[in-house]
Amino acid sequence: MPTVLITGASRGLGEEFVTQFMEDGWDIIATCRNPDDIKNTISVKKIDIFPLDVTSSGSVSNLKSELSDRPIDVLINNAGIIGQRDGFGTLNYKAWATAMDTNVFGPMRVAEALIPNVLNSNRKQMIFITSKMGSIAETSPNAYVYRSSKAALNMAVKCMSLELADKGLTAVLFHPGHVQTDMGGASAPVTPQLSISGMKRQILGFSQKNNGEFLSYDGSSIPW
Repeated sequence: MPTVLITGASRGLGEEFVTQFMEDGWDIIATCRNPDDIKNTISVKKIDIFPLDVTSSGSVSNLKSELSDRPIDVLINNAGIIGQRDGFGTLNYKAWATAMDTNVFGPMRVAEALIPNVLNSNRKQMIFITSKMGSIAETSPNAYVYRSSKAALNMAVKCMSLELADKGLTAVLFHPGHVQTDMGGASAPVTPQLSISGMKRQILGFSQKNNGEFLSYDGSSIPW
């Protein structure tokens, strides 16, 4: 069976990714800061669980060492934070830097470390969970920290998709929708099950022609 690696796998979207790929019989590598959080919420049969702090180069390096040259068909960079919500005039720059480290540098650390594993697989796919709030074409005057971090992630992944296209990589950015998670809130209109099933359906149908796309969980394109 193919292998999927999921970051931020202990809750929310990450937990649902684990559940749905597990139901399909995939080999799963689940990562999060505290592996016990996964063990407490998900049946861990046939799941390889590793600690990972995406803000720590040492932690990412340790994960790479543990995995060695194991092929990863689909790498899902899901870990992220909402960050500080205040507007202009009350911006907390330390909190902003933390959000950039988690939402931008973190996924790129993981991508750089594990690109050999991905390219050594059959599917060669990297999925990045971003947000429509990172779209410059469709924005509004709030959430400076979160919006800017996701816009930066979008640019980084787009650059990577172009640079590594000749190696067969398919890198795709996904807006998961406004989802009922700790980040999205209980009143959000999209369930985790609907969001993940939509993204998974597209992932299974991707080819390299999808490289560099910015998509919603329902398959529609999102303007940059």
